Amino acid sequence: MSKSYLIVRHTVEDFATWKPVYDGHVKVRDEAGLKEIYLLRNIENQNDVTMLFEAQDLEKAKAFVESADTHDKMKESLVVGVPEIYFLR
Repeated sequence: MSKSYLIVRHTVEDFATWKPVYDGHVKVRDEAGLKEIYLLRNIENQNDVTMLFEAQDLEKAKAFVESADTHDKMKESLVVGVPEIYFLR
């Protein structure tokens, strides 16, 4: 069985505000079977963030992305606009 991955790219209003909220959500990501591989910031815009996760269970990962809790955390951490989300295998 091949591995599955999740890539999320979004812009945040302020990385320093976003990061503690993101870090505080790790337990929920773990429960969804998401293992962070990379957290990257655009060199030209440090508030442009891309995350790569290994997804142990694709259905749980999709549920995580669609959950009200995740959307609330995105609002709380001042994510700007609509994130780009890709499930890959």
